[in-house]
Amino acid sequence: MEQARKTATGPGRILVAVYAIFALAATSRAGVQIGTKFHEAPLAYVLSAFAAVIYILATIALARGGRTWWRIALAACTVELLGVLTVGTFSIFDRQAFPDATVWSVYGEGYLFIPLVLPVIGLYWLRRTRAAG
Repeated sequence: MEQARKTATGPGRILVAVYAIFALAATSRAGVQIGTKFHEAPLAYVLSAFAAVIYILATIALARGGRTWWRIALAACTVELLGVLTVGTFSIFDRQAFPDATVWSVYGEGYLFIPLVLPVIGLYWLRRTRAAG
């Protein structure tokens, strides 16, 4: 059985670095939001924390090698894409549920739409590094 190519080699190193930056940013944002004003927008802040967990998981999985970590990275990037599309859409149509922004609000508008593009790039990279067979 052929081993999966490493996802953290070549351009994958940049991808891991960007995910790490987003993991740090989302974790910091969620921590401050939950710690200081959770009562103002609990749904938005819980979603920020969820996004942080997904970014941390994706960072670790992309940085590691092997088939299991590749599958975890695939799951994390897929959940991330579904999350940003879902939260982005709901944040546009139900402004009351999102009185404060999350990482994924309006498809990542506050982060230059990188949260919308990042999982697509991640999924593309995972496709390229998938083991044959």
